[in-house]
Amino acid sequence: MADRENEGLKALGKKVVYKDDYAPEVLETFVNRHQENDYWVRFNCPEFTSLCPITGQPDFAEIRISYVPDVKMVESKSLKLYLFSFRNHGDFHEDCVNVIMKDLVKLLDPRYIEVTGFFTPRGGISIYPYANYGRPGTKWADVAARRLESHE
Repeated sequence: MADRENEGLKALGKKVVYKDDYAPEVLETFVNRHQENDYWVRFNCPEFTSLCPITGQPDFAEIRISYVPDVKMVESKSLKLYLFSFRNHGDFHEDCVNVIMKDLVKLLDPRYIEVTGFFTPRGGISIYPYANYGRPGTKWADVAARRLESHE
């Protein structure tokens, strides 16, 4: 198996530098070596934090990202740094989930992607926003519609 050193990845294997605020520019990709296959890649980030844009209080969540790659795949360390960049960012739960999904769609042009945020209760209520995307004009657009319709 070939190494990834020649793929231009900057974060992998380097000292961690955390951004102070929302930083989509830290996201990096590499080439999917199995483009002929449809398959799922799933990331769980159980230590996601952001700030309430009204109170400035921290919000905690597990963010789950599942996608079916095409040509590009997201490098996991850069994804971690990106997700951690929300730590001092003020946004509502629904906005965080949609921004993450849109940033990854822009970066990867995946066949399909879904992002769910399992936010811990504040004020006695939990919020679990879900957003998905299927590439228009493909079977993945239909998958996105069906999964959204049947989402619990």
